[in-house]
Amino acid sequence: MFRLVLALLVFTLLAASPLAAQQSGFLAGTEDVPLLKGLSTDPATLVVFDKPEGRIVEVEAKGAVSRAAVEKFYATSLPQLGWAADGRNVWRREKEQLRLAFKGQDGDLRVAFSISPR
Repeated sequence: MFRLVLALLVFTLLAASPLAAQQSGFLAGTEDVPLLKGLSTDPATLVVFDKPEGRIVEVEAKGAVSRAAVEKFYATSLPQLGWAADGRNVWRREKEQLRLAFKGQDGDLRVAFSISPR
């Protein structure tokens, strides 16, 4: 129930936000991590587990974007969704941690997303 309420709140915030024009839905395997426009999820990399300690989600997205654009988007959008910065490209919310890792070059970038209990 909490996640449903949170998802509705997130949708409302994003719809009213200038970020709505920059993002195209949510990261595969989540309903609460936005996906930057220009990135697409690689379904072959998706791993999702729900455990009593929390969820584990690992997935990669790729696109013709720059690392700077990705970092700026998530640094701006994640705090609006309740995530607090906890280091470079690391955020925390409640009992979860979200990490971003980068592979490739600007214009042909892969972003690995990892959500796990903290």
